[in-house]
Amino acid sequence: MTLTDYRLLQKQLQELIDEEPRYVPLLSNTSALLFMTMDRLNWAGFYLLQDDGTLVLGPFQGKTACIHIPVGRGVCGTAVQENRTILVKNVHDFPGHIACDSASLSEIVVPIRDAEGRILGVLDIDSPIEARFSEEDREGLETLVRILEKGIVF
Repeated sequence: MTLTDYRLLQKQLQELIDEEPRYVPLLSNTSALLFMTMDRLNWAGFYLLQDDGTLVLGPFQGKTACIHIPVGRGVCGTAVQENRTILVKNVHDFPGHIACDSASLSEIVVPIRDAEGRILGVLDIDSPIEARFSEEDREGLETLVRILEKGIVF
């Protein structure tokens, strides 16, 4: 298994923020960076929270995806509802999992918050490998999201 170099990713993400902090180009490049850098992924991207309580598909890399996810449904909606990162070793064991891509077996979702702690959206990463994501991945991705939160302009 190839380990992800999260320190290098932190530096690369900060360079992307320094170049362009507006959310569309920044989230687009961040999803590309994660998809190309992390091994054994089949989807990396963002869902953005709307005023009506629905997550809407944002910039991503991978196959076409679900466009709308209600808060409280699936891994993404549950991460928003519970305001926490969720790491799922086998998505088929997760109650209410939404199968946007039937090849996905494991998933990690990290909420993105504004300065007041309100959730703006989530980083969602899927893998066709069961138990692909570790606690090291959780910590590394949470750190990357904290960097995004400080630098992104919505």
